[in-house]
Amino acid sequence: MPPPFAPVALDHLVIRVRDLDGMEAFYRDALGCEVAHRQEALGLVHLRVGASLLDLVWIGGKLGRGGEAPDQGRPNMDHLCIAVAPWDEAAIRAHLAAFGVVPDAPAERYGAGGRATTVYLRDPEGNAVELRAAG
Repeated sequence: MPPPFAPVALDHLVIRVRDLDGMEAFYRDALGCEVAHRQEALGLVHLRVGASLLDLVWIGGKLGRGGEAPDQGRPNMDHLCIAVAPWDEAAIRAHLAAFGVVPDAPAERYGAGGRATTVYLRDPEGNAVELRAAG
């Protein structure tokens, strides 16, 4: 029996983090996500990614307690993909280099918008992030 609703969008994704300020700075400054809301009492920062949110939850805060911190051996997820525009690979690489980030070689991959050029990189806590040419 199908559900009595249809999925229409990815509302938000939550990443547990060790360094809330550092991760906020990376996603804000290096990847251009805007801070939409803060819940200091919970150790939670909501970052705008287009119509969706990326939530960063500090492992030492009220919401993040109760488990080990994610790391390279125990990641939060496989990866997060962010569609970006315009796609200027040289400009993207130069910008990321200012943050000490070197993405992998570009490749054509399939995603929600079909096939597009993408690169993978790692955030400061080792989570894989795919940047994708918005189409």
